[in-house]
Amino acid sequence: MANAPLYSTCPVFNKLSYRPDVRDLPDRDNPGRGRDTQHVSVSIVDGTVVTFDLETNGVARKLRGHTRQVQSLSWSRDGRYLLSSAQDWKCILWDLHDGSKLRTVRFEAPVYIAELHPTNHLLFVASLFEDQPMLVDVSSAIPSKRQLPSAPKRPRLDGEDLSEKQAMQDAKQSTCVTIFTGQGDHIIAGTNKGWLNIIDVDSCTILYSSRLCSGVIIFLRLTASGRDMVSNASDKIIRTIQIPNFAQPGLDMERVKFEVEHKFLDTINNRPFNHVVFSPTGDYVAASALMNHDIYVWERHNGTLAEFLEGPKEELGVIEWHPNRPFVAACGLESGCIYFWSIEASQRWSALAPDFAEVEENVEYVEREDEFDIHPIEEIHKRRLDLENESIDVLSVDPVKSDLQQDVFSMPVLLDVMDSDSDEEVITVGPGTMRRKSPGEVRHMNGANGNDDQSKSRKR
Repeated sequence: MANAPLYSTCPVFNKLSYRPDVRDLPDRDNPGRGRDTQHVSVSIVDGTVVTFDLETNGVARKLRGHTRQVQSLSWSRDGRYLLSSAQDWKCILWDLHDGSKLRTVRFEAPVYIAELHPTNHLLFVASLFEDQPMLVDVSSAIPSKRQLPSAPKRPRLDGEDLSEKQAMQDAKQSTCVTIFTGQGDHIIAGTNKGWLNIIDVDSCTILYSSRLCSGVIIFLRLTASGRDMVSNASDKIIRTIQIPNFAQPGLDMERVKFEVEHKFLDTINNRPFNHVVFSPTGDYVAASALMNHDIYVWERHNGTLAEFLEGPKEELGVIEWHPNRPFVAACGLESGCIYFWSIEASQRWSALAPDFAEVEENVEYVEREDEFDIHPIEEIHKRRLDLENESIDVLSVDPVKSDLQQDVFSMPVLLDVMDSDSDEEVITVGPGTMRRKSPGEVRHMNGANGNDDQSKSRKR
């Protein structure tokens, strides 16, 4: 993934991807059990979407359907469906089981960003360029589009009307980013005038609006719990915001407030930020900045800068934090390479055997008295007979898979280079490990193939 063929954008990890191990299948009480994120999808400038397998670095799927650059990618919760939006005015819902197009939706403008519903993969919201956002239902062959408002709901007294100036300002409002809340009952929309709108999914009306900043709200992201949100705006400030529970019964929307917890900014160079993301637990915030090759990491508890992740000698764009593994992915804007930052795990030799003990220095081993004794053949034969006399239960029936377990989807783990759909020249260097051939190896192979062809032609 370090030598991308074209300019790559939008590295996105799938939220939860099912492991093929049936012993750890998820259940209804613990929906996260048995799942692990092992795929990352990136888009290429020509509109191709590529899904990599993190275990082998091989290509699991290549999805071709867009003609221009892809703007955003969104995974479904079960890891089977992927929504891509591009500058060619289209959104495509892909079925990764076979790489087919499940639905294709065309709009009247390029798409800024599109996101799938948390629980319904046939429902998504899209933000359009210089147009009103759309809530799209693709449960039928003909998509159903519902337009969402962008003008904020201003607090007014009884009988008071909007002034002409405010009405003209609201007419210029346009939505730049839209996301679903954790429950999926509401949509949070950010406008070009710095307003946050809470939109009801069923009625498509604005329930509450709040002014967050004076600039354009570029990006919004929720934590896994849906209780906190981070925003990136054109005023060069990253804000973490506490989100109220909109599913609470009897909630008075007039008393709802967005409380800004922390504000993060580049105090030295005053650079704007390209992208921002939460850590899996929500305790840290990471961001990439304009004309900078480092990643900023802030700690939310005290609001201080915790770490600088030094990167390559190029500006970084979209960054993503793995949902359950300790590494971060980022896209280089010049080369299109996808870079990963991770920690170096120390070797645990105690995992080799249950009774293995690690020591800091050499110690003299004292063997037990009967450790290497040779037992007589009669005793060994007696032990084998005792094992044969053990009763075996042949009447008990193992539990059958439930309906939820039967619908489990699992993308193939690419342990063989022949299973990969990649156009790159790669070779296997170990079990489940691959690397690309060097230019010398490629020329050598091409020369060997040419010599073989010449020898065959001579024999003929």
